[in-house]
Amino acid sequence: MEQIITTIIIIILALLIPNTISLTKAKLAGRRGVRIYQYFIDTIKLLRKGAVYSPTTTAVFKIAPSVYLGSSIVAMLMIPVGVLHPIFAFNGDVIMFCYLMALGRAALILAAMDTGSSFEGMGASREALYGALIEPALFLTLGTLALISGSTNFSDIFSLIQSDSANMVIVMLIIGYISIKIFTVEMGRIPIDDPKTHLELTMVHEVMILDYCGVDLAFINIGNWLKGASIAMIAANAITTAFSLNISLTIAFALLVAIIIGVVESIYARAKMARNATYILTITAIALLMFFVAFTLLKEIEL
Repeated sequence: MEQIITTIIIIILALLIPNTISLTKAKLAGRRGVRIYQYFIDTIKLLRKGAVYSPTTTAVFKIAPSVYLGSSIVAMLMIPVGVLHPIFAFNGDVIMFCYLMALGRAALILAAMDTGSSFEGMGASREALYGALIEPALFLTLGTLALISGSTNFSDIFSLIQSDSANMVIVMLIIGYISIKIFTVEMGRIPIDDPKTHLELTMVHEVMILDYCGVDLAFINIGNWLKGASIAMIAANAITTAFSLNISLTIAFALLVAIIIGVVESIYARAKMARNATYILTITAIALLMFFVAFTLLKEIEL
């Protein structure tokens, strides 16, 4: 029963996070904004429509949405919510999570290249570059959590971390900050990408799925939401661990991540494409620094 509740909470967050980002941006701009369930309604409409395929595409293009959605679902089933355990829990699931994220990205990249479109190929090359740059940050962040807790199991990591010292609290808060930055890159948000843009020359994620429609596009959208909810929950768990691993507080922090993203996107414009690599490398550098800081703190505790 506990595992089912965990899954339901993350699914609800997956539906709320994109709507919360849009509502936050709308309120700050003085607009009414969409209904809190608007994206859900739009996805239901897409699921009722069929798919249209270009004659230049192969089976790779057709199965990519299912692979992307499946990898996001399995990854989501590994994430705990506070003290609530997930459905899948085993030693090394943090590594499995990272590779599932990479599997979904690889599926979309191959599908974009399969169309034979120069625009989608351009988006695929950018996605491959950004993915290669941000994956070390994800591995280092989860590696730091594993190092601090002494476990590679998501269910045990946050419950075993002892954040009774001020130094460890700061480390957990910075890990939460890095996770939010990873969220912006993985979800294609500002300053890396703008999901609302209509300029093919500046798009990344959106240009890769230009040829998708109907149920395939719905699968990609759902997979994207589940992936975002998983990363947001990791950030929320890390931040909550610095205070108290409370379920309600963890859910509130996960929604706070969406509000923070909405505020940032309302204040800042999209960065120049040439600066994106530097931005992502900075995130990786901070994650590497946190890994060594956590390692040093643990050595001092042992001494």
